[in-house]
Amino acid sequence: MRVRGRPAKASLRVDAPLEVEVEVPADEAPAEAVAEDLPLRVVYQDDDLLVVDKPAGMVVHAGPGHPRGTLVNAVLHHLGARASDLPVLPGNDATRPGIVHRLDQDTSGLLVIARSAPAQEGLALQFREHTIRREYLGIVVGEPRWTELEVETAHGRDPRDRRRFSPEVGERRAITRAKVERRLRGAALVRFTLATGRTHQIRMHARHLGHPIVGDALYGRTPADPRLRALAAGLGRHALHAAILGFEQPIRGAWLEFESPLPPELAALLEALG
Repeated sequence: MRVRGRPAKASLRVDAPLEVEVEVPADEAPAEAVAEDLPLRVVYQDDDLLVVDKPAGMVVHAGPGHPRGTLVNAVLHHLGARASDLPVLPGNDATRPGIVHRLDQDTSGLLVIARSAPAQEGLALQFREHTIRREYLGIVVGEPRWTELEVETAHGRDPRDRRRFSPEVGERRAITRAKVERRLRGAALVRFTLATGRTHQIRMHARHLGHPIVGDALYGRTPADPRLRALAAGLGRHALHAAILGFEQPIRGAWLEFESPLPPELAALLEALG
């Protein structure tokens, strides 16, 4: 940023209108996704779709800061395909071929990719109608007093931090069912079932319930327990995993359901807290 043709200083005091020059960097995202030879765990595949088990740390598709190394790049390599060979939902672009839904970068687990336009449309309809079965396992901070509950809130951008979503603003509704699977020392393993599928929904609701996901830098808090604090710091991700994904095969009509075990780092965290 420059003021009066010179680099602006942090100590600059503004007491009158200024003309400011700001250089906006070019979007790093490529115009079209390309195949990359990246590790990819394929759980199921047919002519219409494939189901993959995404590792934590991998983004689903390209965006600012992540032009390469995405799940889409790995899928294209696995299929020996170009971006134009896979369908794109209305409103998306060629960096998101086959995408029907997403997982956050640090959320691991199951995700379905469409290989044809009819399959993509059929899957998207099931997501809109909330007939997809999606269950997540999360390790939360603190020991819930409840065993099972349903939480329903609003869902909108947090006016205090636009990176987050808030349960207090917005016209959309978000509904999550939560059940304690295992009580731990200063934490708990909770099964979250989505009735709706909003961005950051589980992380937002976990925070709303007073039990944020362990290791969640955006929605979490620093655990008071020094042992849990050290474990969370060493985890390198948030402790949320998409464990079950079930849906109707959009062309053939058969019900498909898949389950993914906790990845090693989350299994080790459970053992350390058990």
